[in-house]
Amino acid sequence: MYLDVNTATHSASGRNTPFYKPQRNEVALFKNAWQQQLPVMIKGPTGCGKTRFIEHMAARLGRPLYTVSCHDDLTAADLVGRYLIGDKGTFWSDGPLTRAVRDGAICYLDEVVEARKDTTVVLHPLTDNRRVLPLERTGELLHAPKEFMLVVSYNPGYQNLLKNLKPSTRQRFVAMTFDFPDPALETEILMGETGIERPLAEQLVKLANILRRLKDHDLEEAASTRLLVYTARLVQNGFDLKEACQAALVEPLSDDADTIEALREAIYASLG
Repeated sequence: MYLDVNTATHSASGRNTPFYKPQRNEVALFKNAWQQQLPVMIKGPTGCGKTRFIEHMAARLGRPLYTVSCHDDLTAADLVGRYLIGDKGTFWSDGPLTRAVRDGAICYLDEVVEARKDTTVVLHPLTDNRRVLPLERTGELLHAPKEFMLVVSYNPGYQNLLKNLKPSTRQRFVAMTFDFPDPALETEILMGETGIERPLAEQLVKLANILRRLKDHDLEEAASTRLLVYTARLVQNGFDLKEACQAALVEPLSDDADTIEALREAIYASLG
């Protein structure tokens, strides 16, 4: 099975720290949770900065980061590891969760509600005072070093009866809720992320908030900060503003022709 795992290693000096602008006290809360060896759960809409925040904090703390994109076929073996057959016979291969424990890394399970409920149970021994990972197939009992941290995230907008964390899992985490930044902060984020000038950044943020007001009526998801960054990058590279908005703000939000037309009209009316 293919498992989407991204790894990154950061120096303790924090060099090459991914750009991030705090919204509230999330930086201090995350750092304190890491120091106290507490697992963290982050909730928020698509594209609001959850993953960037984790990358930023891993760099600030100087810890390796293992990111797993969860899906409904994810098994406990995908996280923990399994025996494989190679040229020299059978050998054990650690999964990303096991590697993160051994390395004293941050293990980030993105969209954890997409994983099967019987898979998330494997997290329980790591999220209480035991902080252990049993490897039943090898007979090992890994004790997580103090540097190890487990972080999970999900989008509450996608929750339903079949895709939700069990209370026995949810109550093992310190939780924080993310949302899209206020206009002033989002303008600063766009400028810092892409290098565009303030007037264009303010214009794009204004457009995003116009589209976000349509979310409850026509859209499953709101225009994200990530899409604003994509739009700004296109314009910064010389692409026409309206065409960039069409490609990066309108088309990704819907497949319905009428909805796309309504979004385009809203943007064009604002741009003049």
